[in-house]
Amino acid sequence: MTKLIYDADIDGAALDGQTVAVIGYGSQGEAHARNLSESGATVVVGLRPDSTSAERAREAGLNVTDAASATKEANVVMVLVPDTAAPSVYHNEIEPNLQDGALLMFAHGFNIHFGTIDPPGGIDVGMVAPKGPGHLVRRLYEGGGGVPALFAVHRDATGTARARTLAYAAAIGAGKAGILETTFAEETETDLFGEQAVLCGGVTSLVTAGFETLVDAGYQPELAYFETMHELKLIVDLMYQGGLAYMRYSISDTAEYGDYVSGPRIVDERVRAEMKRILTEIQDGSFAKRWIAEGADGAPEFRRMRGENARSRIEEVGAELRSHMAFLNPRSAPDGWTDDGRAGSTPEAAAATAAGARERAE
Repeated sequence: MTKLIYDADIDGAALDGQTVAVIGYGSQGEAHARNLSESGATVVVGLRPDSTSAERAREAGLNVTDAASATKEANVVMVLVPDTAAPSVYHNEIEPNLQDGALLMFAHGFNIHFGTIDPPGGIDVGMVAPKGPGHLVRRLYEGGGGVPALFAVHRDATGTARARTLAYAAAIGAGKAGILETTFAEETETDLFGEQAVLCGGVTSLVTAGFETLVDAGYQPELAYFETMHELKLIVDLMYQGGLAYMRYSISDTAEYGDYVSGPRIVDERVRAEMKRILTEIQDGSFAKRWIAEGADGAPEFRRMRGENARSRIEEVGAELRSHMAFLNPRSAPDGWTDDGRAGSTPEAAAATAAGARERAE
């Protein structure tokens, strides 16, 4: 079994005397920057001059400047902007200002693996990918814990890349939960597959199909929502705490029996074959090529699908039910989210992404 790395195995002093630039201050960016700073690292946050996040970062006591200036100051540069925006930010602001021997880091291997970013030879390239959203990285750190993370070293030009990458992972709290070594290729391909086939695409399609099946059969939409969406968290929490066996131990014998006899009818050989096709499209670059082309075209398909899904029956029913459950701390996407162009990036960023990835993806 692969050995996880914990704080006791990490030389936290590998970042001593170094300045860490965190480029971006979204969910992950804020968590990384604040955790690093509170762990004793010297941190500078790189943002656009018109960024709405700048004031929030300053209120947290962080030094804020533009990405180019932050890079000039830094020995370690963590890129935490969206995959589609990263090539433009890198080529225009980061690459011209990298110090010799700097460690360039990412939280996802997409751009390195698919060739949209190719740092010069004297630059270390590493990755720390927390296995959880930024707000959880921050919350667990504040509570004295951490989120497990993957780490990888793509290039070790200085001989210090591994030590510095692990020290960074420990400084955001991952060393308390466990850090697993991987490669940029393995992280990218498994992450995309997990998102598409299970965690996002698989789960949302299964929940929606179950809800629609019950409603179309004449059952109350509210009841269908409780059965297919609301209770999902209860089951996932049991799996999170103790695996599939603990979940099955915790539910009724009737539910467990139904799990065994009906589950394989839903996820049958056709579904497994489709999963293999999805994985192949990720591995051979087909998905990357499609996503890059979508961004270069202004993301019309993406925008259409986002809007259609945001207006689905299950979303309408769920929003109404959650509005009466204050104890859930219910949330909703901000107004205009369905047409804000978040994933399409700018035409310039999309063009840079497309040009850099064409050879690898095709």
